[in-house]
Amino acid sequence: MDAPKASVPGVKNFITIGSGKGGVGKTTVSVNVALALAGMGNKVGLLDADVYGPNVPRMMGINEAPMGSGDRIRPLENHGVKLMSMGFLNPGDKPVIWRGPMLHSVMQQFVRNVEWGELDYLIVDLPPGTGDVSLSLAQTTAITGAVVVTTPSDVALEDARKAVHMFRQLRVEMLGLVENMSYLIAPQSGERIDVFGQGGGKQTAQQMQVPFLGELPLVPAVRIGGDAGSPVTLRGESDPAANPFFELARTIASRAAEASARKGPSLSVED
Repeated sequence: MDAPKASVPGVKNFITIGSGKGGVGKTTVSVNVALALAGMGNKVGLLDADVYGPNVPRMMGINEAPMGSGDRIRPLENHGVKLMSMGFLNPGDKPVIWRGPMLHSVMQQFVRNVEWGELDYLIVDLPPGTGDVSLSLAQTTAITGAVVVTTPSDVALEDARKAVHMFRQLRVEMLGLVENMSYLIAPQSGERIDVFGQGGGKQTAQQMQVPFLGELPLVPAVRIGGDAGSPVTLRGESDPAANPFFELARTIASRAAEASARKGPSLSVED
């Protein structure tokens, strides 16, 4: 019999966003989904679990040291989203060189010892691949569901399938697969250009019997906003570059509600 997984007190939906490989825009999706959910009136937290390559501080435009409160950590906040990242504790170019036990410890600190408060959604930006951090969270925390990010390329899809299999083996419900950088609209002609291939994400989702959450276009404004610490979703849902992330956020929220309804009550551990 599996050990019970504890929910995070005050957090209604604990959603992980992962990928089979790096370079597919997983953090970009995590940041913009979190901001879209917040823009829709939800209380949202974003946990940057990518210990080796924490990019959330740059993308969210904040890089300060979090304050302590007794044995607790107060998350930073920007753009209406509560934030925690190794990048706040280890700023600059100094690498984090840790093995599994240390990764497990810091993840438990970020989940259990951070004062997240009352949240509708805690979005977790996982490291790429199928390593220790994902395993640690899945074995100890009641996860509402997981999202896997891919691009249409065969290389990315091959690794995305591994990520889906990992979540299934860990008994984490798959909320769905999202295809990022699906296509580019040429600025002059308006022609659609399939830079990394076409339709691979949807086909893979169908083959693996997981929901397909949609396509996100390759838009320069998304990259520019992330680099500048002003993500594109801050422009609002009416902006053409931001709108796909709002649609994705609504779909994820709907899938999460369905997943929560299917689950029984989880063990809550008060700190």
